[in-house]
Amino acid sequence: MDAFEDPRLTAMGLFAEVYTGIADKANAGIAKAGLSDVDFETLIRLARSPRQSLRMSDLAAQTSLSTSGITRVVDRLEREGLVVREACATDRRASYAVITEAGNARLQQVLPQHLADIELWFTGLLAPEQLTIFLDMLRTIRDVVRPCATAGVINPRVDAGQG
Repeated sequence: MDAFEDPRLTAMGLFAEVYTGIADKANAGIAKAGLSDVDFETLIRLARSPRQSLRMSDLAAQTSLSTSGITRVVDRLEREGLVVREACATDRRASYAVITEAGNARLQQVLPQHLADIELWFTGLLAPEQLTIFLDMLRTIRDVVRPCATAGVINPRVDAGQG
């Protein structure tokens, strides 16, 4: 078999093309609300987490940003009033990022269009049973390549910020 025709290359190429295509379409709506894709990911992970908060280190792991990278994102979101930091009661070295009412309101502003974009360009193209199988496959792969994607979550299948 010609190495250039390897189905693994096809699978990776298709996955990259699909992801970038969907992200390009979805990020346009997010940008209209004054959020970057990283801002949106940070806010949605906080909103979908227990108590709408995560330890900064867990938030960094979930977003695959460095601790300094997530600190810069949270600093910016905090200046905009979308997130606050709270000290950890049991560990003075740790702090939590907590989404504010304003952060939730900004997400509520973005979500209708974002969900419509997801439906139009992604999930709506699959039958319900295909989507269920696809989600299971994605979780299987994610759990191997990004095991920290659900850091700080008690039950990743139920409580995950994105899972």
